[in-house]
Formats: sequence, structure tokens, C-alpha cells
Amino acid sequence: MAIIGTGVDITEVRRLRQAVERWGKQFLERVFTGEELKNAEKHASFYQHLAGRFAAKEAVFKAFNDSSLTWKDVQIVNDEEGRPWCRILNGKACGKKVHVSISHVKSYAVANAIVEKEN
Repeated sequence: MAIIGTGVDITEVRRLRQAVERWGKQFLERVFTGEELKNAEKHASFYQHLAGRFAAKEAVFKAFNDSSLTWKDVQIVNDEEGRPWCRILNGKACGKKVHVSISHVKSYAVANAIVEKEN
């Protein structure tokens, strides 16, 4: 496989929380899939968790370099061991595989993404 793109993003947890407080469910449902929201509700650090997913999606957008990709085309989930991974939905993967890594502390979440072209 060949790397065809990389991306990184940092998100302030406070700003994500403010967006949720201002626009509520409308914001959440525009940015996150149902599965992402269901997973976030299980975490005590709800806003940190969402900020990590938000940063990961932004990193994927940068790495994927496809302006047709939307918030709902990118889904950040965890495998059975808790590691984050990315699903590209709605037939937009186009033979590409995405790797993501997320880290967060009280105030910030950071994520990076690497896009590979599958053989």
C-alpha cells in the first residue's frame, strides 16, 4: 500500500462543548453518525470523546483531499480493543484505507490520519 495523504487536527474541548450548547441535537446530528453518538454517550468525558472524533474527522478530510467527503461519510469508531479506526461510508472509500490516532487531555483533543491506496 502507498501513502497518499496525511492530516492532523487539534480541537479545543471548550469550543466543541459551546457548539453543542448553542445548536444542540442539530449540531450533533449534522457532524456525527448515530453510532458515534451512541458510543460517546457511554463515556464520562462526553465532550472530550466528541472532540477527539471531531479532530479525527477533520484530519481525515485533510488527508483524503476530496471535497465531496462530508461529516456523515466519515465515521470514527473503536475496535474491540478500544483503538480508533475510520470507516468511509456511502461508497466514497474509492479503494482507500484510512488509519487514525486520537489523543486528548482536559482541554484539547488531537488526531492524525493517514490515507493509503489499497492495491
